[in-house]
Amino acid sequence: MAFSIRLQLSVYNIGNALMWEPWFASAVALLLLGGLALRLASTDLLAISCLTILVVAGNVSGSKLLPTPTEALSGFGNTALITVGLLFAVVAGLEFTGGTQLATGWLLGRARGLIDGQLRLLVPVAALSGFLNNTPLVAALMPAVGDLSKRTGVSSSRFLLPLSYAAILGGMCTLLGTSTNLLVYQEYRAKGGDALSFFSLGWVGVPASLCGLIYILVFTRRLLPERRPAVSTHDDPRQYTVEMTVTADGPLIGRSIEAAGLRHLPGLFLIEIQRRGEVLPAVAPTEKLQSGDLLILVGALESVVDLQKIRGLTPATDQMRKLNSPAWHRQLVETVVSHRCPVVGKTIREGKFRTRYRAAVIAVARGDQRVPGKLGDVVLEAGDVLLLEAPSSFLQEHGNSRDFFLMSKVDGGEVRRFERAWLSLLILLAMVLAAATQTVEVVTAALVAAIAMVGFRCCTMTEARRSIDGSVLLVIGAAIGIGMAMDKSGAAESIAYGLLTLANEHPRATLAILYLTTMLCTELITNNAAALLMFPIAWTSAASLGLDPTPFVVAVMIAASASFATPFGYQTNLMVYGIGGYRMSDYLRFGLPLNAIVFITAMIVIPSVWQFEEVPAAPANTPPAVATE
Repeated sequence: MAFSIRLQLSVYNIGNALMWEPWFASAVALLLLGGLALRLASTDLLAISCLTILVVAGNVSGSKLLPTPTEALSGFGNTALITVGLLFAVVAGLEFTGGTQLATGWLLGRARGLIDGQLRLLVPVAALSGFLNNTPLVAALMPAVGDLSKRTGVSSSRFLLPLSYAAILGGMCTLLGTSTNLLVYQEYRAKGGDALSFFSLGWVGVPASLCGLIYILVFTRRLLPERRPAVSTHDDPRQYTVEMTVTADGPLIGRSIEAAGLRHLPGLFLIEIQRRGEVLPAVAPTEKLQSGDLLILVGALESVVDLQKIRGLTPATDQMRKLNSPAWHRQLVETVVSHRCPVVGKTIREGKFRTRYRAAVIAVARGDQRVPGKLGDVVLEAGDVLLLEAPSSFLQEHGNSRDFFLMSKVDGGEVRRFERAWLSLLILLAMVLAAATQTVEVVTAALVAAIAMVGFRCCTMTEARRSIDGSVLLVIGAAIGIGMAMDKSGAAESIAYGLLTLANEHPRATLAILYLTTMLCTELITNNAAALLMFPIAWTSAASLGLDPTPFVVAVMIAASASFATPFGYQTNLMVYGIGGYRMSDYLRFGLPLNAIVFITAMIVIPSVWQFEEVPAAPANTPPAVATE
């Protein structure tokens, strides 16, 4: 067999050396790799540009070995790509109902210190990311990490990167965990593979996750320094005065100020509590909250917005209940009062602010000083900054009004629909069960869940649409086309045969080289692009050895997800880069050992679970006859 393979390699390589298409496809793939590694342009622009080069070259030359425009663009209709987009909408429903906080808040709210906080955060994140695409999951949990950091007094830099790593590790455990797994599985099924099920990757993912989480818990303090975020709420000079009421039968009743998370919000101070006509100044952190307590707080805008996300607290003003629009049609708006505003010199109540503008005043800021008195009794002055809860049409209706200056929507200021939190979690659970039991296809389960989130008003269609990261989808679609060019031109076969020669046709050595090559590509570019470029190489390597391709495909899946050493290889690593104030050295120092842990685990487990079984070589996998001409 070894002599036959060597003869085949020699004949095939000689034939391919006489053709330009494999060289051209390889050059375009290297151009993409180099452009992404050097950050010459945005990821989506580079991917689309490289795909365009292949399409134009194929059209101009008329070559049959390069994909046609229809073939090259077929990736944008790939069901895995559509599934990823739908999962963004599902997570939007969780975010806008507070479902994520409901699922994790009971754990995070009791965190004490770094290790305790990481345990409470990372274990559920790793578990959840096995059933949710980890990119939108990390996006939904980043506000919760901010709350955790404030509550424990530990820099968010020691939570954010571990959060990304935990999501990546957990995503290795199922086919639904990452977009990479979905994409490779789709290609695997298209090639006729049938040995992988929903939980198959768990044989590698679970032990890798356990070892990885232990490493994170033990070495975070030693290898990951505390960093200050690029933008901090402490830098905001405005001091908003806001009143919040503890809702009856809410989750905060009987909890202390500290346990409720009101003690450590940066730049936010609890001035006093008004309880049944009694004023409690200088409140101790051990003070227990009671139903109907009126909390007077002063703080920066971001912390005031965070208050709106805490279940069990509601703005003290009753004006929201009088707004003639449901919660999903309202948002937070920040505006400055003009000297021409007719309510200047009057209290908010006397000026009938809600009736006049159809908006409720949530908080007032006047420079860096506290606005005295109850919110409804504040006498407005020109230059006061107001935080309003208003219908989505408010900006359009009053954007050109002379009553206000500098009107803008507050980022993350959508009104939460806490009453639908349980509903959003039930929708998520139904989606996961349907996909895990293979009752329906994954894309069908995600489609129904996304429609249910919108239909039951867990999020609006606008919010679902905005939650979709178009750049991620563009990269996926383009990478599928480039991978097809690598396969169709014969470039993938050439590289695969080169790997076989380097491994001396040994299955384990081929598996290791394939894994390390995929991992290196992932660190330099993106996980999806690396997986789609390496999949045809893995498949052809197995076919050339006459072996079942499943272990090689699994190696590509795991290696393409194991991106820990750079911020560029995985979307979640890049998401936390600026917010956590990280440097490139942080990823190298903290991530390289984790790369090694996952590699060792994979090399032990994969050959044990998916043994190198010989299978008859399919005719489609043999080198094309034209290659020998």
